[in-house]
Amino acid sequence: MKFNVKFEDEEKAVLLMATLPQSFDHLITTLTYGKDKLEYEVISEALLSFDKQYKARSVEQPAALLSERRGRKQHKEDRRNDGKPRGRSKSKAKKDGCFHCGKPGHIKKDCWIFKKETQEAGRKNVGESNNAAMTTEEEAMVVLADECLHVNDNVVEWVIDSGASFHITPNRQMFATYRTGDFGKVKMGNSACSNIVGIGDVVIQTETGCQLTLKEVRHVPDIRLNLISVNALDEQGYNSHFGSKKWKLTKGAMIVAKGDLCCSLYKTRAKSCSSSLNAAVGSLSSLWHKRLGHMSEKGLQHLAKKKLIPLQEDSTSEPCDHCVYGKQHRVAFKGSSSRMSGVLERVRTYVCGPMEVESIGGAKFFVTFIDDASRRVWVYLLKSKDEVFKYFKHFHVMVERETGKKLKCLRSDNGGEYTSHEFRDYCFGHGIRHEKTVPGTPQHNGVAECMNRTILERVRCMRKTSRLPKSFWGAVVQTAVYLINRSPSVPLDGDVPERVWRGKDISYSHLRVFGCQAFAHVPKEQRTKLDDKALPCIFIGYGNEEFGYRLWDPKNKKVIRSRDVIFHEEKLMGDHVEEEKEVPGKNTLELLPQKQGDVGPEEIPDDEDAEDEPAPEDNHQGEHTGVPEGDDQPLRQSTRERVPSRRYPPSEFVLLTERGEPEDYCEALAHKDRARWMEAMRDEMNSLKKNQTYELVRLPKGRKALQNKWVFRLKDEGQGSLVKHKARLVVKGFGQKKGIDFDEIFSPVVKMTSIRTILGLAASLDLEMEQMDVRTAFLHGDLEEEIYMQ
Repeated sequence: MKFNVKFEDEEKAVLLMATLPQSFDHLITTLTYGKDKLEYEVISEALLSFDKQYKARSVEQPAALLSERRGRKQHKEDRRNDGKPRGRSKSKAKKDGCFHCGKPGHIKKDCWIFKKETQEAGRKNVGESNNAAMTTEEEAMVVLADECLHVNDNVVEWVIDSGASFHITPNRQMFATYRTGDFGKVKMGNSACSNIVGIGDVVIQTETGCQLTLKEVRHVPDIRLNLISVNALDEQGYNSHFGSKKWKLTKGAMIVAKGDLCCSLYKTRAKSCSSSLNAAVGSLSSLWHKRLGHMSEKGLQHLAKKKLIPLQEDSTSEPCDHCVYGKQHRVAFKGSSSRMSGVLERVRTYVCGPMEVESIGGAKFFVTFIDDASRRVWVYLLKSKDEVFKYFKHFHVMVERETGKKLKCLRSDNGGEYTSHEFRDYCFGHGIRHEKTVPGTPQHNGVAECMNRTILERVRCMRKTSRLPKSFWGAVVQTAVYLINRSPSVPLDGDVPERVWRGKDISYSHLRVFGCQAFAHVPKEQRTKLDDKALPCIFIGYGNEEFGYRLWDPKNKKVIRSRDVIFHEEKLMGDHVEEEKEVPGKNTLELLPQKQGDVGPEEIPDDEDAEDEPAPEDNHQGEHTGVPEGDDQPLRQSTRERVPSRRYPPSEFVLLTERGEPEDYCEALAHKDRARWMEAMRDEMNSLKKNQTYELVRLPKGRKALQNKWVFRLKDEGQGSLVKHKARLVVKGFGQKKGIDFDEIFSPVVKMTSIRTILGLAASLDLEMEQMDVRTAFLHGDLEEEIYMQ
């Protein structure tokens, strides 16, 4: 009999946690702490991350709570002098009385005299050693001990303080949960005050094997001791027992922790369990940091606070080296605030480029349009700046139909793509006021300039993390803009541009790490019964629909779109993609004067909330003719007339073109003897094919194909009489690497030293010399290595 039972997401999470061994109890405590609703995806991701780190470190996890057996042995220390065990029933208590004061009606555990004496003894012991912690709500007083905190293999000493009202530790890494803020001060015995910089929970494993969660622990970096408050433990339901130079912490019949009296202080040793929890939570934060295109930690915490992503509000991600390389900038300066209140009241635009390499689609620029009110961004990839007007018309029609409102104002710089007659006539015909900034003052369009910097920072970080070639910059730009529209914005007081623009909440569950491995489902119409059902690809962005993905097929070298995708986010595939060719002429540094209106990165405002300076109302812009301020003046180009060298007469250069041999294939086709050179190339190809010199194959993964070149020569008999036209197809061997593509080197022609040696032998031995030409001779033709030529 089968039952079709559908479990809710929270029920699946509970069932998953119920199947875990006891060694995962501390992780479950952290994941469920303060959560109103459990999510199966969050629980499973955290468990997988924790298990991976557990196996990598090969560290024995702390055991679960161990409770001692009830029975005669447990109460052996409570036996009276007559050897009888202590009674438990009320009638027994009334008959025998208290073991401490001897009065009937109660037992020793509930004796108020025993409790009072225990507390006084604890205060006396702590007070005599000048290590007491006298606390109030606003200020605490702690005197440092002579013995420093001892940490060895994650084992920490804690001092039991019956006078402190809360737990204290100086170690940030010990916290399982943590929140920062101003929580008062701690006054030390030397009258110095230290701030309480954070509060959270600390999970420790005691020497009895039990786990103890210390609630609301204060983080005081300047203190040298870890303090456990007896009063705080009492509020959690624990009982502290002092006597015979021993301290014992119990809860019911369970002994949770034990300690000894040392140097007038009760101390206990415990192992910190919070480091592994922090690692699991930190790895989850790092995962979402990458999914959201290297969003700032402040932005992650803001989304977590609104429950939009499955992270704790105070979670922190691990330091990201790629953010340092991609986002480091100068100190920001503030501008004026003049943000519009309604969508499409003002739209800002900016063109960035040219890039040093073309994108996989052939683009060299990109243009952005930013709505001033919602801060939503649109981006278009351009092959040339002439396409700006075409994409502006497309953007204009799209946003007006989507919102039902009219575009009122467009702000841009004075680039030629914005000042053409057709652009001006279009804005005039549609009633769009076109504001153009003053040349040399990028602050007038600071929002667009700053957004350009933000996009490029995201692009650098994402591309460096994914290890994709630079030719994928177009896909990275589109993905970065998609994620920026879903990131909290400072000018919006932490709100998200996409939500402000659409007026509805958005989802983050579909986000994945850029550049990770992805498997796209192959429809049955495109495969046979024995073919694979999945195609390995690289994730490079999102489609127009929210759950559509853009993937790169490295085998067929094309972009595909799919909704049925399986991701392996921990595996980045950028190393498996070959670097595309760069645009010629862009790999050198040009030291030329900067054009008026061009803005360097150092001139762009650095704040996310940098605003614009008010622009003049009229559109008549004056020419900037003043000298730039500062010492960095443009380099002056020399105006001296260059005279060719007269060292060599023109006749010295005649022999360079006398034979008329083409340098490459294109010159051979344009040569006056084109037919003879074509015949020579056909003879060469037929000879190579006849001698089975090559074999047509697909290039294996991980191998590099070498380029080829045609070499053309005019053969003669040595007396100046022409014999024939000769063409050779050769491989550009300088692209080979020794030890990989070859081990030995052979020369295709004989050395002159060898010829002189043979001629000398023939002369000394009175021999006769004959010259001959072997047609299509292959010397040392057998190759042990595999050489690939395209």
